[in-house]
Amino acid sequence: MDVVINLDKILAIFEMPADILLAKFFLYFGWIPLALVLLWGIFKVWVYYRQNQYGGRREFVLLAIDIPIGNEQSPRAVENMFAHLAGAHSTNTLIEDYWEGKTQGSFSFEIVSIDGYTQMLMRGEKKYKDMMEAMVYAQYPSAEIAEVNDYTEGYPDRFPDENYEIWGGEWILPSNSAYPIRTYLDFEHQFTGEFKDPMAALMELFSSLRPGEQCWYQIIVTPIGKEWEAEASSEISRVIGEKIKGKKNIVDKTFDSFLKALSFFSELIIPLWGEIEEKDSEEKDVNMMNLRPVQKKRIEAIQQKVSKIGFNVKIRFIYIAEKEVFNSKRANSFVGVIKQYNTQDLNQLKPDMEKTVTKTSYFWKESRLAVRKNRIMAAYKSRSNWLGRLPGVLNIEELASLWYFPIELAVKAPMLQKIPSRKSEAPSYLPVEGSTSDLSSEIINPGEASFADKEEKEIFSIESGSIKTGAAVKQEAPPDNLPIG
Repeated sequence: MDVVINLDKILAIFEMPADILLAKFFLYFGWIPLALVLLWGIFKVWVYYRQNQYGGRREFVLLAIDIPIGNEQSPRAVENMFAHLAGAHSTNTLIEDYWEGKTQGSFSFEIVSIDGYTQMLMRGEKKYKDMMEAMVYAQYPSAEIAEVNDYTEGYPDRFPDENYEIWGGEWILPSNSAYPIRTYLDFEHQFTGEFKDPMAALMELFSSLRPGEQCWYQIIVTPIGKEWEAEASSEISRVIGEKIKGKKNIVDKTFDSFLKALSFFSELIIPLWGEIEEKDSEEKDVNMMNLRPVQKKRIEAIQQKVSKIGFNVKIRFIYIAEKEVFNSKRANSFVGVIKQYNTQDLNQLKPDMEKTVTKTSYFWKESRLAVRKNRIMAAYKSRSNWLGRLPGVLNIEELASLWYFPIELAVKAPMLQKIPSRKSEAPSYLPVEGSTSDLSSEIINPGEASFADKEEKEIFSIESGSIKTGAAVKQEAPPDNLPIG
């Protein structure tokens, strides 16, 4: 039995005028993409709402860290700290993602200078407090950690302000995040091994602030999985000229299915007079020997970067001061400090002049400038990992190059808060020439410190917030609003 397909009605449709045919097509099928876009928008609003609710229930703690005088630990110790921090990464279920609004928690590593007194801090959720303290003590057993109040409180949220002026912005990676910046290993002399500490320039800037001036430096760190390695692999393929097969999202797949249906439908109507052969472009064999030196360097640098744990990172800087002492050159100095980590052929950190830096040109300058100042202050105070520009990816080696405790021999930072190295007297029961000791005599408290020098020196202690004896450098009393325990 022969099957006869009557295509008269279908052919009649295509014989209609183009405007009528288009109107009918839109009437029958045009609402579908609009409905999909509307549903997608409602879904995203719901997720954003639930994430805001979840974020509002979080409790945070700000910790000030003091390390002993005479620190000789290299930034590698801080690199180990960041590797420890990766343990905070979690994989959410669908219910946690889309119903509870759970998001990955972030941490903030900060350096603040108030009137020239500099303090190292870190901030995270209270549930991670033990982990944050453990990762510091594991590398710096003699460190002192104290919970402190937020030093940003009490400063204006809205600008212009009668008393304060502000300059700030975010630092971004202009190139693909797969490319590394210059790290602390690049500051070691190849033959002598001497370390030229890049933190010296930052400590010099922060220590030179006058009363009424403050510098806030913040690095927001969010643990991530290994998904960023796929982006790095794609970048390597692009460098060597391999064909990259992009991963399609749901929108691309929907349109592909729609086009395939149209193609199948057209084959039923329009006869094929010949077979069309599709010839794929010949893939060129990749030979590493034929690559240029810069290509080889980039591939090796990318592979070296992805070999270590990565984090999503946002970097912010704010210079705030009373209007009478505001010095815009402080911003230029910080830009110079960060440029130490830049490489021309790989990656660099540059101020985001397009959207976040508090500088405007051309039209409506004053109003746009006020908006930028308000936004950067709000983002800094909330330690937001999504306000502002999209985060870049840095590995633990790069992070340890941007935030670490200065090495005492390489950086002279008398205004950096430190704790004195402690020495205990010999136990009183030890036999001493010319005298006898009772073994039952009282043993000195090992927490008390004594010093070889008869002249006592003074230093500020973050533990008590007062002047106490014990350090080899004399400092003036710190400002009242310095974050101390």
